[in-house]
Amino acid sequence: MAVVDRSVLVLNLDYQPLNVCNVRRAVVLLEKQKAVVIENNGHVVTSERRTLASPSVIRLAYHIRRPRPVLKMTRKEVLQRDDHTCQYCGKRAHDLTLDHVVPRHRGGQHVWENVVAACKSCNHRKGGRTVTEARMDLSRTPFRPPSTPRFLYGSYVRAGEGSWRKFLGMDEAASAAS
Repeated sequence: MAVVDRSVLVLNLDYQPLNVCNVRRAVVLLEKQKAVVIENNGHVVTSERRTLASPSVIRLAYHIRRPRPVLKMTRKEVLQRDDHTCQYCGKRAHDLTLDHVVPRHRGGQHVWENVVAACKSCNHRKGGRTVTEARMDLSRTPFRPPSTPRFLYGSYVRAGEGSWRKFLGMDEAASAAS
């Protein structure tokens, strides 16, 4: 991955996580004096005339008012909620499918509380039946995940952005467990 494509955590003026952008966008914000560097990631960004330390965390110079983030129910978010684990057999994989606990043709809705991650064989075995009709058990009841910084940005921490933990309210033990 090129240095300019690495992830940068963008904090609001009050140090609340706002977004994630790439180094290229962060450098533009820094050059326009719309943000300040809080932490660097140890890499260097070079241009024709300048050399800069690559930022890892930046803070905006002004406060952005925005509504609380609402998680959209996408395949990626459901797999993240279920930790890439089949909710029927416990198999961990990245090629899981989504399964409706109560099938849609039986009146089940496409909502957080009715969708789980399932491996292809379990999804096929359950088919268009309910969990009890298929004699299968869910490892845990599906739920709407919280819109917390830990859930929203935790995948970046697991992917190697460990310096973000203190800005996301994650301690070492909690991030190692997730």
